[in-house]
This record gives sequence, structure tokens and C-alpha cells, in this order.
Amino acid sequence: MNTLKAEKRNMQTKAKKLRREGYVTGNVFGREIEGSIPVQMTQKEAEKFLKANGKGSQIMLDLDGEQMDVLVKEVDYDSMGSKVLEIDFQALVSGEMVHSVAEVVIHNQSKVVTGVVEELLDEIEYKALPSALVEKVIVDVGDLKVGETIKVKDLDIAKNKDVKLITDPEADVAGVAAVHNDVPETDEEEAAVE
Repeated sequence: MNTLKAEKRNMQTKAKKLRREGYVTGNVFGREIEGSIPVQMTQKEAEKFLKANGKGSQIMLDLDGEQMDVLVKEVDYDSMGSKVLEIDFQALVSGEMVHSVAEVVIHNQSKVVTGVVEELLDEIEYKALPSALVEKVIVDVGDLKVGETIKVKDLDIAKNKDVKLITDPEADVAGVAAVHNDVPETDEEEAAVE
């Protein structure tokens, strides 16, 4: 499990000032935490961390030396989508169901030779105990033909008895659509051919 170092944030210092000084702000909340714990981490650490982790990742948060098992609940970026501004975490409690999302990852797209692969969902919402959290769902589209789809209920996450789906099991995750590159002839062109 990956670890991210953070420290408790002094609320006297505004978030904008901290961001200018190279920090990312955030909060840790959970059932056993009154309110929330404001935190800060260096921009460098946060960006390095987000290369391998994202929303829905279960990680260890090293908060001033105290290890906390947490779930990444939200990651906010600037308007350009290039700089991370805030990361929020939910402290996990053993035996308590938690609401999370699993990222959909499409595999074997290159094996589809007729048609175009369409990713119809980019994440699947669910509830699970901390021990059953799922970060990514691999969707193999290599055997799909034009007109075929893969539904949420077809995936391993739907078959996991420790996971309660929130996303509709009948929702399409990915499919293969026909390629329409024929330009229809107009009535004038048809008349000119005759």
C-alpha cells in the first residue's frame, strides 16, 4: 500500500497562500473523527503520489508520524487541470462499509479490427468494506464484435459478494460501434449517374 506524507494544517494560513508556497491542501474525515482534520502536503509529494494513485485509491496517510488507513475521496485540480489544489481523504474503519469508485481501464482495444471501441463509463460507484476496496476495473474488449457491449454486471466487481454496486448493473461500460465513413450520395449525384 502506498504512503503519502502530510502534516496538520494551521487554519490561520489561507489555502491560497499555502498553494503559492508549494503546498496542496486537503481534509481527512471519517466516522471516528470529529469534524475533519485539515492537512497539507508538498506539491511535489502530491504530484508524485498522484502518478500512481487517484480517486478511489486506498493508501496509508502518514499524518505527522501517525499512520492512517484512508481512501482518496476527491482530487481537485486548477481550471487548466494541470495543478492539483486539494486532496480529501476518508479515514477507514474496519468493518464499516465505505462509498467509493473504481476506475474503468479498457484493455485489448487494438484487437478490435472492425468497428470503434467506445468507453461508455469511466468509473463504477460501489460500497464495500475496506478489505474489499477496488481501485481499477479491467475491461477486456478484445473479443467484442460490432454491436456488442459489456455491461457492469459482466465484470468481476459485480460478482464480488463483498461489493454492493451503486452504478446500475445493466449500464453499458464499453462497446464496439460500426464505422460510418461512407458519404451518402445526394439526389443530384444519383440523377447525374443515370
